[in-house]
Amino acid sequence: MTVDAFLSDTRQRLELALEQALPDPDTEPRRLHQAMRHAVLGGGKRLRPALVLAACRCAGESSNDGALPAAVAVELIHAYSLVHDDLPAMDDDHLRRGQPTCHVAFDEATAILTGDALQTLAFETLSGTDRPAATVVAMIRELSAASGHRGMAGGQALDLDATGAHPSMDALEALHRRKTGALIEASLVLGAHCGAGDEALIASLRAFGRSIGLAFQVQDDILDVEGSASVTGKPQGSDTASDKATYTALLGMEGARERLDALHRDALGHLERIPGDTSLLAALAAFIIERNH
Repeated sequence: MTVDAFLSDTRQRLELALEQALPDPDTEPRRLHQAMRHAVLGGGKRLRPALVLAACRCAGESSNDGALPAAVAVELIHAYSLVHDDLPAMDDDHLRRGQPTCHVAFDEATAILTGDALQTLAFETLSGTDRPAATVVAMIRELSAASGHRGMAGGQALDLDATGAHPSMDALEALHRRKTGALIEASLVLGAHCGAGDEALIASLRAFGRSIGLAFQVQDDILDVEGSASVTGKPQGSDTASDKATYTALLGMEGARERLDALHRDALGHLERIPGDTSLLAALAAFIIERNH
């Protein structure tokens, strides 16, 4: 299966699973339920769920249906983080995936509650994974760490602190390992757990995820400078206009591309330690660094 076919299949399967996981928009509280669906459905690359399913396959499960609850949970966490990141108190963005952000389409209070509700729904969904109880607890712990002060929330706090400043390379990468990389890394670990991967596989996938997580952010920073809003679904140059700490600001475009290439090589090096077929994960890594949105 090509990476395009795999991503297309993932989007189709995930859209149906998300439809089933999200509340009915015609039940109370209607505004909240409608906002949750607005924030989640009908857009996005679904890259993190694809990594869950690919890692599950890498762990020996040719049918990765059992990993769908974890894939849904990861996407719900990602959607919640975007809703909160877009708030006026954070990045104050008005466009996401080519449509108005949640606080613009509804209102700020509803957007805050939407993020809260999506986060808790993610853990409710993950708890229903058909794996041994100890494995499910390990998965919940993994996603919790990736979402909280050691992961995305901590990374967003560091990002706010770095706005208008000029952090070192080490500080910038520490920020993005939390804000962007933690959930990508967790996606791979959750997939390995769904496929009953051993500790050696989990360690290799975690290292792979650390490299591609940073690579994702480097490419995001490049697209903020060069990308078109009609393709990326968000305003061009929004990070630059907000004086955000980015790879392109720190290294320049050429330096950012060199860092992207180095991270790609690192990622492929970690895959070489994994026995079996890792071609799908390698193709997803290439997709991350070559994408235009």
